[in-house]
Amino acid sequence: MKEQISTKKAPAAIGPYSQAIGHGDLVFISGQIPINPSTGQLAEGDIQVQTRQVMENLKALTEEAGLSMDEILKCSCFLKNMDDFAGFNEIYGEYFGETPPAREAVEVARLPKDVLIEISAICGR
Repeated sequence: MKEQISTKKAPAAIGPYSQAIGHGDLVFISGQIPINPSTGQLAEGDIQVQTRQVMENLKALTEEAGLSMDEILKCSCFLKNMDDFAGFNEIYGEYFGETPPAREAVEVARLPKDVLIEISAICGR
C-alpha cells in the first residue's frame, strides 16, 4: 500500500505528484529543486548554493519518513550544465558518509523554473 509522505520543511509539490511515497521497504522522493520551503522562493546563487538547498530539501523528506541520509540508496541528479559538476559534487558529498548512494548525474536541456539542479532519491527502510 502506498503511503504519502509530506512535510512543510520541503517545498510543496507544484504539480500532480507527491513529495515522497513510501511503499514497503522503500521511499521514493520526488525531484527536488532549490526552493526554500520557508519562503517559497528559489535559492539565488551558483550551483553550490542551489545544490545545498536541494540537499536540505532531500534531508527534510528523508527525516519525515523516519530515515537519515545514510539510508538513501540511489540519487538521480540532473544538472543544467555539466561544467557545474565539480561544484555540485563538492556540496553533494558533504551529505553522505563513507558509503554514498549509487547515482547518475546527467546534463539536461532545461529544468523546472530554470534552476541549475534537480535531484530525486530512493531510500531503504
